[in-house]
Amino acid sequence: MLKKKPIAIDLFCGVGGTTEGLNKAGFNIIGAIDNDNVAVDGFKLNHKHTNVLLADITKVKPKVFANKLGIRAGSLDLLAGCPPCQGFSRLKAKFSKVQSKDKRNDLVLEYIRFVKELKPKSILLENVPGLKTDRRFSKIKLELEKLGYNLDYGILDAANYGVPQRRKRFILIGSRIKKVKLSNTTRIKKTVSNAFAGMKKAGNSGDWMHDTLVEYRKDVLNIIKRIPKNGGSRSDLPYKYQLPSRKKQSKFNDVYSRMHWNKPAPTITGGCTSASKGRFIHPTENRAITLREAAILQGFRKSYKFPKNTNRQNLARLIGNAFPPQFTKAHAKVFIKY
Repeated sequence: MLKKKPIAIDLFCGVGGTTEGLNKAGFNIIGAIDNDNVAVDGFKLNHKHTNVLLADITKVKPKVFANKLGIRAGSLDLLAGCPPCQGFSRLKAKFSKVQSKDKRNDLVLEYIRFVKELKPKSILLENVPGLKTDRRFSKIKLELEKLGYNLDYGILDAANYGVPQRRKRFILIGSRIKKVKLSNTTRIKKTVSNAFAGMKKAGNSGDWMHDTLVEYRKDVLNIIKRIPKNGGSRSDLPYKYQLPSRKKQSKFNDVYSRMHWNKPAPTITGGCTSASKGRFIHPTENRAITLREAAILQGFRKSYKFPKNTNRQNLARLIGNAFPPQFTKAHAKVFIKY
């Protein structure tokens, strides 16, 4: 007789990175919620058996949602949540005085509201490192401990868990059943070379996600061509080849820079297919990485589907906001053991 899979719900599911990882860990994801219609369209393309709700989570009653899924309080094995993290971002905190007032920061408290009402056996919360030092975290920790959860948490790098990308994130796991510890790191780090192995040439691959290429102005393309292969930067170029808009720019030194073949990629952001937004130029080709390459560096399988009813910038945002499936899998497997 086949053993029944433990069940999970994915809050702030986005395009499905967390759900993909939970699936790989051995969970059956019975429900998910997000308020982004394009993200939900992408989620549905890949997770057809999950009941995904397109809604503002602040308007959703947890018990009503649970009844719709056919579960009662205390029966859910895992509640996963990746609340929007832009409000806690290091960049925003550095260049803005209103970081702590960002309304998106309070969405993490919506996750706690669901925990209180659904009383899952285990919890998995992901956010940017800034959450750990935010005043809300003390409240979150106290609330969860009062509910009987044994907690472990820390700031971890996805590159240490099989993701071909450097991506530091705050991870919190907890259980009402027993003490838990965050997953051990893997021994081998995956590189850009590992991730892109076997890929067909961009622009002629038959995969629209890999064939949608950015067209550059002649002066920009000439500069990209001069950037040294395999990790070169715009700072390697003589001053006369710097773009006028970048000559006085000092805050973002990695823009117009190439990835290294033999290192993990930098953090994949919502600007991941734009050479002007970071170290997102292909190691050897004179172009920014494609949408498919960005998704692969996030840890999505090569066959993962994305919606066609939107533009490149929106898709890049969905990919950049996703939580790497392999990162989720590593920590979700902690719960599978019991």
